[in-house]
Amino acid sequence: MAHQVGIVGASGYGGVELLRLADAHPAVDVAVIAAHAQAGQQVSALFPNLPGPRTFDAIDVDQLAGLDLVFLATPHAPALELGSALARRGTPVVDLSAAFRLPAEGFARWYGEEHPEPTLAPASDGTHGGERAAYGLPEHTRATVRGARLVANPGCYPTAALVGLVPLAPLLQPGSVVIDAKSGTSGAGRGAADSLHFSHVHGDLVAYGAPGHRHTGEIEHWLSVLGGRDLGPVSFTPHLVPMARGLLATSYAALAPGVSADDVRTALDEAYADEPFVAVLPPGTFPHTKALAGSNGVQVSAVVDERTGRVLVTAAEDNLGKGAAGQAVQNANILLGLDETTGLTAIGMYP
Repeated sequence: MAHQVGIVGASGYGGVELLRLADAHPAVDVAVIAAHAQAGQQVSALFPNLPGPRTFDAIDVDQLAGLDLVFLATPHAPALELGSALARRGTPVVDLSAAFRLPAEGFARWYGEEHPEPTLAPASDGTHGGERAAYGLPEHTRATVRGARLVANPGCYPTAALVGLVPLAPLLQPGSVVIDAKSGTSGAGRGAADSLHFSHVHGDLVAYGAPGHRHTGEIEHWLSVLGGRDLGPVSFTPHLVPMARGLLATSYAALAPGVSADDVRTALDEAYADEPFVAVLPPGTFPHTKALAGSNGVQVSAVVDERTGRVLVTAAEDNLGKGAAGQAVQNANILLGLDETTGLTAIGMYP
């Protein structure tokens, strides 16, 4: 019998990608497709790739609590309330928002508000226990996710940055990490904004949110926790590029004395040799965002600049796939005791 799941926030880009993936998933049935403002509207009226008579449901906590798992694809404010209520009632939750990605003190710093559920937020040292949320980057937190009730799906930028940098953390000099990342416009969500009009983004490339983008705190915290050492502050600048989906993160860092290009290659190969969704490319071969469209895959490559003593790490993903809905399904598979790859692929649509 298929697992009964719900998607809250199904009218957003992350939510509809979850619905697309769940429709093709052999072990789950989507019993609830909940949205706030769009409740009662036909799904296909917003998303013509999902034809049929289904309509968006109203959000009903009691109904959601009776399901086998709930995905939250809402902004962090409603996710704080819903995630807390459902997890405490024993319903597994995968939250795509930033509600539970940071310890309470980090959330307060980067989001400018006190965390209303500090005992559910991750511990500062990354340890997991009790009812605390697990950070859902399976390649590095699989065991923690497996024992959790509430999973915080990483942000799209942090996913790409961390996949590339965590295995190399022991080889890097603290305080030297710089991340230059670029994402398609779907990363900004479905809400209307003047800056996202076609006439504005077409042919344009712009940085935004620097130097205090909220994902900076998430990258800094989990790079140090998962990398096993404090790498200090990170410089992170995101950019908006004129394409619908796709994300590329290029990270630079100074290597510790004596670290060679072979050390870098070995660290990445050993970290991801058995990972179904991460492909380590040969040095000098760089990832393409288009090669990953529609997939849960990540391509990563690293080259060492002997002249400067720096490593350049590039990671690409679909920001709605491994950067959001795909990774959420990967985490859900773990929570439901399924094979992690069920309903997912690392192979993108190309060309």
